[in-house]
Amino acid sequence: MRPPRLNPLFASAIGLKGIGPKLDKVLARLLRPGAATANAEARILDLLFHLPSGLIDRRERPKLDALPEKGIVTVEVTVGKHKPPPPHLKRLPYRVECFDDTGSLTLVFFHAFADHLQRVLPPGETRFISGSVDWFQGSPQIAHPDHIVSADEFARLPLIEPVYPLTAGLSPKILGRAVRAALEKIPSLPEWQDEAWIKRKGWGDFAASLRKLHQPQTHGDLDMLTPERLRLAYDELLANQLALSLVRKHMKRKAGRSFAGTGEIRARLVTALPYSLTASQSSAIAEILRDMAAPERMLRLLQGDVGSGKTVVALLALAAAVESGAQGAFMAPTEILARQHFATLTPLCEKAGLRLSILTGREKGRVRSDLLAALAAGEIDILIGTHALFQDDVAFHDLGLVVIDEQHRFGVHQRLALQAKAQDADLLVMTATPIPRTLALTVYGDMDVSKLTEKPAGRQPVDTRVMPSERMDEVIDGLRRLLEAGGRAYWICPLVEESELVDLAAAEDRARALATAFPGRTGLVHGRMKGAEKDAAMASFKAGDITLLVSTTVVEVGVDVPEATVMIVENAERFGLAQLHQLRGRVGRGAGKSTCLLLYQGKLGETAKARLTIMRETEDGFRIAEEDLRLRGAGEMLGTRQAGLPVFRVADIVAHADLLAAARDDAGLILARDANLATPRGEALRHLLYLFERDDAVRLISAG
Repeated sequence: MRPPRLNPLFASAIGLKGIGPKLDKVLARLLRPGAATANAEARILDLLFHLPSGLIDRRERPKLDALPEKGIVTVEVTVGKHKPPPPHLKRLPYRVECFDDTGSLTLVFFHAFADHLQRVLPPGETRFISGSVDWFQGSPQIAHPDHIVSADEFARLPLIEPVYPLTAGLSPKILGRAVRAALEKIPSLPEWQDEAWIKRKGWGDFAASLRKLHQPQTHGDLDMLTPERLRLAYDELLANQLALSLVRKHMKRKAGRSFAGTGEIRARLVTALPYSLTASQSSAIAEILRDMAAPERMLRLLQGDVGSGKTVVALLALAAAVESGAQGAFMAPTEILARQHFATLTPLCEKAGLRLSILTGREKGRVRSDLLAALAAGEIDILIGTHALFQDDVAFHDLGLVVIDEQHRFGVHQRLALQAKAQDADLLVMTATPIPRTLALTVYGDMDVSKLTEKPAGRQPVDTRVMPSERMDEVIDGLRRLLEAGGRAYWICPLVEESELVDLAAAEDRARALATAFPGRTGLVHGRMKGAEKDAAMASFKAGDITLLVSTTVVEVGVDVPEATVMIVENAERFGLAQLHQLRGRVGRGAGKSTCLLLYQGKLGETAKARLTIMRETEDGFRIAEEDLRLRGAGEMLGTRQAGLPVFRVADIVAHADLLAAARDDAGLILARDANLATPRGEALRHLLYLFERDDAVRLISAG
């Protein structure tokens, strides 16, 4: 149960001055974009963690001849002539000329009420104007100033005001007032941090730090490394690490089983492989088999770059479970990928005597019921599938190992749901998105990690080139030569915006244009197609019936066509580094020399330029991941809304990376000394877990 003294923080923001039900919906959209329900309310807590991104400083008051090109200014002026728009042209703005002894300034108002403006801006009077200046035809103007006040009123105006991120329908004044009201609701809280640690760091308590962050006096107070920001960031990171440690402890607490296996099926699989295992594959397999043979449950993450051979490692682990008399489940994020794994593994399983089946949303009726009956009877050794494996009617005879591919597309809850089907099953999670160490700690802190760092033998380096879209004609000519020579290529369409429909329209337009240039050779794959249509297009491409596959990013993960040697990515500047790296990994899989063309549009910004430069310089996924994190931050890198990624409200894992390691150690020490959080500090830490909404972990303490 939530500690009662936290209740005021979880109360609705409705009722704070100026916040009614209508504005609450706007606030909730801004402050709780990932909330589970559409009618979620904004809470006091959300306002407190919505920190300023800038500040307005009214202490500097430039003369009109010294106004900057852009930015918020406060000026003292004499009001001059009012210039309302002509009666028949109401769309034009209402202008008010103002001046001082050095120059003039125009105030601009759209849809204005003339009476109101005459009242607040009487000609000949002195007024203080504060707002954002810009320039029109060489003259300064301020549209809809934030403040228009007399000298008396200016004396009462705050000289320094925090600036908060906003959304449509919310004014800075109302949000600022709501935050100030929320600050008054902070209750007295117990100290959950180690006293010696915060003393050494020179940090204040939670409430004082939060108040100070909402009252910056200089731009330096907004820095990520102020004592107040560090204190709160550490609180949040400790809540994250403590929650993950509790999940891990809970998982490990349930007795596991020893899956030692005989090695017979594995030996047959290794013999059937057309290549020998790399050193890092062998070492990852050894780590996994050691975990599986131990009596505790395995919780292991297998990280490997595109094409590093994770699937084979997973198959050998599944074989060890089957050798021990159990079954295995292999879950993929999309139907395309599940079917591809099925196609890749079927010949190997047949040679090794493993019974392999597949279950996705497409298996229905009699086919599905027969499959489920065979599964429950133990007549299927390994079941590959999508999230369809979670459904209640899917019952295994004896599930021993769960393999989850591309974990960041599944939340921790889904991971637990599949494991709940087998209380003592081992868990192997795989990702082809190399994850920087700091990010791995926040997302997978509950797991041990194995890394595949080599490409399998025979993988070709990919020649990566960056060129402007203006050279599209040359690209089409080169593509024509490739296709006429019997080659195959991918053409990835741009991410237009956060809308599948708009992205789809762009893909369809490009596919039509390319189909005109290359009739009969062009296919299209996108996320809104039915599974069977997608499979048919992919199969045609694999078989060589079509030789140019136009696609949105659905081919990013796992699609394997060794004959494809060219990858063209349109508007590459809009993609993240990890995504570009994943896309490039679709080529260089066969014997032919492969090329990746990154087309960009317009003038490149600094970040986009840095991103494309790194792509040209290296194929090392781990270096690319570190750079991606540095350039874009964690939220954007894995997609903040991906269920597996915690949304940090105060901490920034790039700026606060060193605090993360300390939080991990601290969490380990806390649970070693006080496993049930029952001491006075443990009780205080329960407040921390609720405060940063890691309360799922609290429930695990009492759940056996």
